[in-house]
Amino acid sequence: MGKVNRRSFAVRKPNESMRLIVLLFVGGFFGLIIGLSLPTTRPITKLNLPYGLLHLSCIQDKNTDSSSSSQDQLLNDPSKIWVPRNPRGAERLPPGIVQAESDLFLRRLWGIPSEDLTFKPKYLVTFTVGYEQKKNIDAAVKKFSENFTVLLFHYDGRTTEWDEFEWSKKAIHISAQKQTKWWYAKRFLHPDIVAPYEYIFMWDEDLGVEHFNAEEYIKLVRKHGLEISQPALEPSKSTKGVCWNMTKKRDGSEVHKEAEEKPGKCKYPLLPPCAAFVEIMAPVFSRNAWRCVWHMIQNEFVHGWGLDFSFRKCVEPAHKKIGVVDAQWIVHQGIPSLGNQGEAQTTGKPPWRAVKERCGMEWRMFQGRLTNAEKGYYKSKGIDFTDLVLHN
Repeated sequence: MGKVNRRSFAVRKPNESMRLIVLLFVGGFFGLIIGLSLPTTRPITKLNLPYGLLHLSCIQDKNTDSSSSSQDQLLNDPSKIWVPRNPRGAERLPPGIVQAESDLFLRRLWGIPSEDLTFKPKYLVTFTVGYEQKKNIDAAVKKFSENFTVLLFHYDGRTTEWDEFEWSKKAIHISAQKQTKWWYAKRFLHPDIVAPYEYIFMWDEDLGVEHFNAEEYIKLVRKHGLEISQPALEPSKSTKGVCWNMTKKRDGSEVHKEAEEKPGKCKYPLLPPCAAFVEIMAPVFSRNAWRCVWHMIQNEFVHGWGLDFSFRKCVEPAHKKIGVVDAQWIVHQGIPSLGNQGEAQTTGKPPWRAVKERCGMEWRMFQGRLTNAEKGYYKSKGIDFTDLVLHN
């Protein structure tokens, strides 16, 4: 019986081997024919694969760049719209329908849209406000002509009360409690939203404006070619001085772009705080300068400390395009509204102290990020960052 089994196995083995060879040959032949019949530009993920391989193909499709997929559609199906020069995300739209920018112009709920706006303001002024400062803001807003859109950011949640002022009914009100103007700016002043405005004023609520006129200010800004500016400061009785000599008012001058500081405060005469510098309390940006500054604002930082030392990176040459307007000056009243919005800490620190500590912390963190970003950039260009005396 054992001999029969061995003989039977010996007879079948060559037949099975031959069958396997034939199957491999036929499979390879058909595979070659299929491969040659497919376009060379068609990715493998488009083949009709068995389920297991199809699952892997789907994963690969998900990880494939969407622009590459859309470009493939353009190549393989001209009826599919794909316009690379459109803004990111709008490549599938015909260019004639794309509206890349918006505005803050108020419109009607009725009538023909083209007839909504009989007049378009050319400038934007924003104030970050609490209702307790209503008289001060009322005085400030009246210094801005109808050429300005007025935008109030409310950190105390009180908005409807402002309607006691006639101008408030035409203003734009945005409310989020216990936030600062840089938090608002990052979220509501995107460059593509404020693009219609030639200049953007971003002001605090505690500014005295008795000696200020916005239209005259803009005339001087244009005359002296300023892309980033601020009105000169006069100290109030409560502040008893100014933080930086650069922003202090000079008598008999229209504009100044440089200043002398105390020894040790200014190592380089064309860099902040002796030039190319304005403070964050009342900055004014041209449309182009703001497009750069907005991208520099860090998403989770709210106080903006340190930004004013870096505004210069958005204009060139900074010491000529950043300046202080002496002929239109303001008073910094120094009202501690931000400190009052803080909360007492379990460590026993008062609210204002905790707020001030975060201001300093954000400044240090911002400087660290900026330095690391510049190091990374120069390293990618093969430049030794330590050899650069001035940060460009």
